[in-house]
Amino acid sequence: MLAGVLDLVIVLIPFSMVVSFAAVSMGIWNDFFFNLRPGQPLPESLARRGPTLISIGVGVFILFGWLYFASLESSVWRGTFGKHVLGLYVADERGNPIDFWRATKRFLFGRLLLHVPIVGVSYFLVDCLCIALLSSQRAIHDILARCLVLKENHRS
Repeated sequence: MLAGVLDLVIVLIPFSMVVSFAAVSMGIWNDFFFNLRPGQPLPESLARRGPTLISIGVGVFILFGWLYFASLESSVWRGTFGKHVLGLYVADERGNPIDFWRATKRFLFGRLLLHVPIVGVSYFLVDCLCIALLSSQRAIHDILARCLVLKENHRS
């Protein structure tokens, strides 16, 4: 869980920058950052361009997340910064390093589903239950991608 929080913060940094620059380039930064008030209707410029900004934001968040997780999990680190800090790494079912394709499947089977409204929350809860209740202590995305998350001291 802590690894996920650290990784989320890392992915949110470039995401925040892109959304901020997009809001400025679309001319809605003032409305987006300063003029929103609870109970007030959206400013017209934000109502018109807001959906585009949201689409850009979600797309960038997914793209950065995919590149971050798949690149680092298939690198010599074998895990993200959050996993590395906690002494964890990602391996295939034999304990071998995974390639970018398998790391991409792991992302698609897991983190991508988290972005789907309602499905994402349900998936997250079921994933946590799988880790807690299955004897293998594996999340759904690890089972589907045929991966393991292991502790450093178990690495061969």
